[in-house]
Amino acid sequence: MTTTAAIARWAEVHRLAVAGRQADIAQDVGDRVGRVWLRVSRFADVEALATATLTLGTDADAFYDRGRARQATGRPRPALQDFQQSLALYRQAGHRGNEAATLNNIGSVYNGLGDRGQALDFYQQALPIQREVGNRAGEAVTLNNIGHLYDGLGDRRRALDFYQQALPIRREVGDRAGEAVTLNNIGGVYNGLGDRGQALDFYQQALPITREVGNRAGEATTLNNIGMVYNGLGDRGQALDFYQQALPITREVGNRAGEATTLNNIGGVYEGLGDRGQALDFYQQALPIRREVGDRAGEATTLNNIGHLYDGLGDRGQALDFYQQALPIQREVGDRAGEATTLNNIGIVYNGLGDRGRALDFCQQALPIMREVGDRVGEATTRYNIAMIHHAHGDLDNAIRELEHVVDLDRQVGHPDLADDTAVLQQLRQQQAETQKPPPPTP
Repeated sequence: MTTTAAIARWAEVHRLAVAGRQADIAQDVGDRVGRVWLRVSRFADVEALATATLTLGTDADAFYDRGRARQATGRPRPALQDFQQSLALYRQAGHRGNEAATLNNIGSVYNGLGDRGQALDFYQQALPIQREVGNRAGEAVTLNNIGHLYDGLGDRRRALDFYQQALPIRREVGDRAGEAVTLNNIGGVYNGLGDRGQALDFYQQALPITREVGNRAGEATTLNNIGMVYNGLGDRGQALDFYQQALPITREVGNRAGEATTLNNIGGVYEGLGDRGQALDFYQQALPIRREVGDRAGEATTLNNIGHLYDGLGDRGQALDFYQQALPIQREVGDRAGEATTLNNIGIVYNGLGDRGRALDFCQQALPIMREVGDRVGEATTRYNIAMIHHAHGDLDNAIRELEHVVDLDRQVGHPDLADDTAVLQQLRQQQAETQKPPPPTP
């Protein structure tokens, strides 16, 4: 195992090689040191190292390492330029394995930019090359990335299939860091499907591995994900604790995209606690970072959250404005689950404005998408909203029918609102029974 002291010595060799214009030594040693530093999230150091190497001339490995560092710190466009340079050089040299790794990373950049068609194309170019050269670890990375892509499209069942292909390969090759990534991703699928117990189990398997391998960025991601589960379970104190553990790590490793995600999630906790001023402050910190790093899906999420906050404040005009900014972005990036959430939220605004026809229309647009992506929690929320709209119209039959679905979904996912929703259903059934009683006989 390479020690920290040994790496420091190699870094000094690299510095002297650059100073002495010894390109071959600088390129070889720089790549060795860079790969180690990437594993421990020293992204700024990797970028500086690779940039110094490139002052001596073009080098595929230096471009590749710098691309990874820039991608990890939320700069997808410069990362893409570096990967495209490395791809051309690897192809020129006939390095098939490195070509596949670079194709995979280009796909990952496009996925982060919301261009999932381009992303899938690059992943599908990488996968057969990795199998051809027998790179089992690289094959697992690409399978995992294809799963992540389908997860972003809201196709969670397909995502789970690819993650479950990747996981045993990562264990087979002893890729502990990669194993933690895939465990995290599987947890994310189960969380999206409303199975928070399963989600928490996978995240809790991932967390000690991220610490074991020194993956600070992965540790922050996992802490953030556990916070999301606790927030979904209504335990906001636990959620805030995990987010506040994650935030300084994202800043330490320079993960701007992760920092924005965590800021957004802390905003959500404060909103849930009723502290809308704090919530708005955190959302407004997250939004410009998401725009800066080109995270279109994340930008739409934060816009949607700000809209939800304004709706809670009774400012429905502002709420509608933010939702209407979010919706086309979600359609642009193919975020079906997010699109459904925003449609549902627009429906709630129109209901609050007294336009129940329009409210019902937007909620009914959301419902089939919720079913399509397997979001049972979102489906329960949307059906509850539809039930309340029917109830406001005096349509008890349809309101009860929707609430019966809600209670069933609550039971399936262990939702904390089960008791409250059951009580509302019983109340409406009682109202219905009262209206159906025959009138008393006339004397």
